[in-house]
Formats: sequence, structure tokens, C-alpha cells
Amino acid sequence: MKKDLREEHPADMVKSHTKEKGYKEPKMLEGRMIDLSVLERSQLPILHEWFNDVDFVGEFEPFDQDSLAGLEKWFDGITGSQNYFIQKKDGTPIGTISYFKSKDCTGIGYMLVPEERGKGYGSEAVQMIVDYLFLHKDIVRIQAETHPDNLGSQRVLEKVGFTREGIIRRSFFSRGVYRDTAMWSILRDEWKEPKILPIGYRKP
Repeated sequence: MKKDLREEHPADMVKSHTKEKGYKEPKMLEGRMIDLSVLERSQLPILHEWFNDVDFVGEFEPFDQDSLAGLEKWFDGITGSQNYFIQKKDGTPIGTISYFKSKDCTGIGYMLVPEERGKGYGSEAVQMIVDYLFLHKDIVRIQAETHPDNLGSQRVLEKVGFTREGIIRRSFFSRGVYRDTAMWSILRDEWKEPKILPIGYRKP
């Protein structure tokens, strides 16, 4: 009988889905409270559970349910982006963060499980990905979009140094209504230097 993945704790799911022959633990970006671990195909069942949970997705994002096969197809077709698990120091995954090409800029997106929001994990994850991108990618701008009423997400961006640029009106459909999006960005000269990931950094 096939085991119901929903009965497993997230940390146990990571272990059970990374025991494939030849598997090597993905390299991590190490922070103070959390680490960012590159998402592996074998870990997609965790995302499948999260993305089909209306409480995880929340009220400010489209609720686009998908099958595990659909997520695998998406993963196999990824180009120009990278996806990470946000995980505690004991290896427990508590969310995701990614960067991706957005026209001529680099965009980021992030989500945490509801019970771990408001604890500083999101701010640290965003700061780490900003440090990583400006340290290792030849880019001048990082941007993020959030709903104008999503105060928690906006506090995260403000803490990391993002500037709110304006409102994109009626930019997506969710929960029966068309919703606005707030555009935020940080430029390389506003970032100045890494706050958490100083690896390989040298002042000019």
C-alpha cells in the first residue's frame, strides 16, 4: 500500500526522498537562523503538499492546484532560475525562495509555512538571496512583487532595503477578484555590501 506523504513530518520527508542511489546532499547557503538548500527533484512531494494547501498559499496568491506529475514537468523545464528550500538548522523545511529572470531584471519570490511566519526567517532568507545574487551575478537590480495588503511581506522587503516603486493595477486574478501588485526593488549601489553571505567578497 502506498504511503500517504501527508502523514510524514517535513524533515522526515526530506530524508525519505533523498535516499536515492548516488544522491548527494545539495550545497547550501548558510545563514544565522536558517539555510537555503537547492531544491532537488526527489523533494518535489513536499512542494506538492504545500502548493495544494490553501493555508500555505494564503490569501494574496493565486491558488493553482497541480499534480505531482505537473510539478515534475515544471522542474524538468526550469531554465534561468533557481529554487531553494528555506530550512531550519535541524534540516526542517519551512518554505521556499527562488530567483528568476524577469524581462531585463532578476525577480525573487518566497513563501513560508504559516506557523513559521513573523519569526525573522523570511527576512533572513531574502537577505541571503540578495547577498548571493549581487555577489555572484552580474546584475544591477533585484525586484519583488507583493499584494499591497500583504504587510508581512512588505516588512520583509523594507528590512532588507527594498524600495516600493508603485502599484501595478489589476495584475492578477485570485479568490474571485482582480488584484493589484506592489512593485519593490533594490539596486546594487543601494545594497553596497553583503550582510550575511560575505563569502568571496572583497571591497574595491
